Amino acid sequence: MRKVFVSALLILSVIAESFAGKPVFQLKYTADPSPVIFNDTIFIYTSHDEDDARGYDFKMLNWILYTTTDMVNFTEHGVVAELKEFAWRSRDNGAWAQQVVTRNGKYYMYCPLHGHGIGVLVSDSPYGPFKDPLGEPLVWQKEHWEDIDPTILIDTDGQAYMTWGNPNVYCVKLNKDMISTSGPIVKLDAPAHYQEGPWTYKRNGHYYMAFASTCCPEGLGYAMANSPMGPWEFKGYIMEPTQRDRGNHPGIVEYKGNAYVFGQSYDLLKEDYETAGTEFRHCERRSVAAAEMLYLGDGTIETVPYWLDTEIKPIKSFDPFQRVKATTMAWGYRMVSRQNEKDGIYVTGIDNGDYISLRQVDFGKKGAKTFTASLANIENADCSIEIRLDSKDGALVGTLSPDITGAEFTEYTCKVKGAKGVHDLYFVFRGQEDGQAFNPTKTTGLMQFKYWEFK
Repeated sequence: MRKVFVSALLILSVIAESFAGKPVFQLKYTADPSPVIFNDTIFIYTSHDEDDARGYDFKMLNWILYTTTDMVNFTEHGVVAELKEFAWRSRDNGAWAQQVVTRNGKYYMYCPLHGHGIGVLVSDSPYGPFKDPLGEPLVWQKEHWEDIDPTILIDTDGQAYMTWGNPNVYCVKLNKDMISTSGPIVKLDAPAHYQEGPWTYKRNGHYYMAFASTCCPEGLGYAMANSPMGPWEFKGYIMEPTQRDRGNHPGIVEYKGNAYVFGQSYDLLKEDYETAGTEFRHCERRSVAAAEMLYLGDGTIETVPYWLDTEIKPIKSFDPFQRVKATTMAWGYRMVSRQNEKDGIYVTGIDNGDYISLRQVDFGKKGAKTFTASLANIENADCSIEIRLDSKDGALVGTLSPDITGAEFTEYTCKVKGAKGVHDLYFVFRGQEDGQAFNPTKTTGLMQFKYWEFK
């Protein structure tokens, strides 16, 4: 059987009851969140720390997309852009913090290429694919390597501004085509405690710049101004620096009457080491977290506790009577997501006892009668998915026991009884143990899981 330490079992028991404040994406290591609202949905674009990043060296090759409409259940859509889209680059690493905005019916992704300036990608869809329209950097100050972490503000008069930089802050106006600049690059006076990762926006007549504060550890500071190019006045911390973390990077959005700040931590990596029963060793494998944020009457921001000390409440209930990507979840620890051109994105690395949970799922008064899942590479005849309510050991309302299949995804259906009203939903995976030690990025397992649907 898998070698799991007693302490790890206790940790997982706690995890099963509450995911408050924990990283919102668990199937990949993610960083540098860029939230934006398109079509009444929050899109969160992130950078991606590779599973084998070691020590303090970043290994980042592409950018990932997630969406949510309730702020507790998030869907991963996989890679939407890669470094290779920039044919003029000379480095095969460095897909750092980006931001996506929309204008002219198109979607623009501004990407730093460390040591080679800032490039821009364009798509007709927020889901990508994003392509390079220029074949060269949008900006590149060749005298230094400070061209990182671009952020875009489109003012109410239509003028767009790109701000960026570490440890200095730069700003340039963009033309309406969003892929060319207007006028010179201006070096701004950085607000107190500024380090990197600016996030600029306008709200109620005030201009804001959130940023990662002086390292290390980095908190989330913010400044305010009367114009998009400053002067910027430091106002305080959205999240104070803490030894519980090392780096951070802000992304802020307002949705359905609430304000949210996204950032990053090493909490998932720490949990991986604890679950494996081994001593923590720092790696640049970060994870995006989120918290609700509050503006005060004068426009200043109330300080938010550290991620693990916060909890986001669902904005609305989740509808299970639709086809849902298996990468949709509130929590899905110890599994991974993979994608290919033929099958799209799916969940794998599934072991006995692993589970996916979703919060506040509304089965209605009549309830669900059947459950269908698309599965492939089922390991053996003992594999099954238990459908449970409210906890991983909660009421069992159905069990899907699929046949052994090959690599082709196949739909399987089972009956469901007792799934009525609003509950947290758990898919608990069962099967033979594989005899391997804990591995958070394992790509084999009991089965591959593509999508599901209740009827």
